[in-house]
Amino acid sequence: MSPSHGPDLDARSRRLLRALIGQYLTDGEPVGSRTLSKSSGLDVSPATIRNIMADLEESGLVASPHTSAGRIPTPRGLRLFVDSLLELRPLTGEDLARLRQQLPPSPASSLDLFNSTSSLLSAMTHFVGLVTVPRHSDFSLRHIDFVPLDGARVLVILVFADNQVQNRVVQLSEPLSASALEQAANYLNSEFAGLRLDDIRARLLSELKKASHELNDLLSNAVELASASFAPQSEIDMVLSGQTNLMGYQELSDLDRLRELFEAFQRKRDLVQLLDVCAKAPGVRLFIGEESGYAALDGCSVVTATYGTEGRVLGTVGVIGPTRMAYDRVIPVVQATAGLLGDALNRVTATL
Repeated sequence: MSPSHGPDLDARSRRLLRALIGQYLTDGEPVGSRTLSKSSGLDVSPATIRNIMADLEESGLVASPHTSAGRIPTPRGLRLFVDSLLELRPLTGEDLARLRQQLPPSPASSLDLFNSTSSLLSAMTHFVGLVTVPRHSDFSLRHIDFVPLDGARVLVILVFADNQVQNRVVQLSEPLSASALEQAANYLNSEFAGLRLDDIRARLLSELKKASHELNDLLSNAVELASASFAPQSEIDMVLSGQTNLMGYQELSDLDRLRELFEAFQRKRDLVQLLDVCAKAPGVRLFIGEESGYAALDGCSVVTATYGTEGRVLGTVGVIGPTRMAYDRVIPVVQATAGLLGDALNRVTATL
């Protein structure tokens, strides 16, 4: 999380702002000067507190709802709070153990693991849990099989290192016998198992250059099958859990806002683009309100952390909830879950 570029505050103003935001995050109500005089621990009069609050409001850090004399933090105030006033509560060993126990010890595939992680984040925070799903090409190929269909069509069965299985139907230039398909599959499995699809394409191009114009039947068939089988295809890009949790928060109870938010969940496109940005900067990222750049997420905060294997970032995990959230608890939960997901993926892909 990047440092705040907010106004410089003296120690008394920072203490009052921290007390106001802490109170607001707890009960969701505007905070008045009398409440602050008791909760801040400062030995100053309510009039002095009102003056400091007026200065904070002029700086854009707090606002006065028209229905109340109290004040609430603005997104800018929350950003300053998170960046420089918040004290995170690291998860204990017991907390981590509980998180680890709630992930499947032996998932059938990485997709099962992503779905479980999304559900776990939603259950832990009572917000929307989300996990971006890596492309199949991010994982190495474990096995490939070809099954002849009618005419020149072939069913391709791709098994990846994360135990995901993808079936594709491809159209060849001419029919191949079951024997030719079996030979091509044996060749590809023996030469390329354990490599990612991008690496396989590069190796095949190298093989073609070496073979020059005289391709033997096996290599020719393997090249055509591989080219058709490994062509990019649309894939699941993100899994979400707990969308209906947001209906229970008063801040998001406006029906038009909820409708826009749920439409964004349905489309996913904008969310995936936002999370792709997060994946390019390893670590924890936080967007408060309009900081995300997407109108549907105004009034929401997005907390994400990157996960991966073997030093490679594969995606992001995170939560979407109201801006009034317990950041000191949510951020460590998201960060720890990202680490546990990476560990679990390492175990899934450990054997070829």
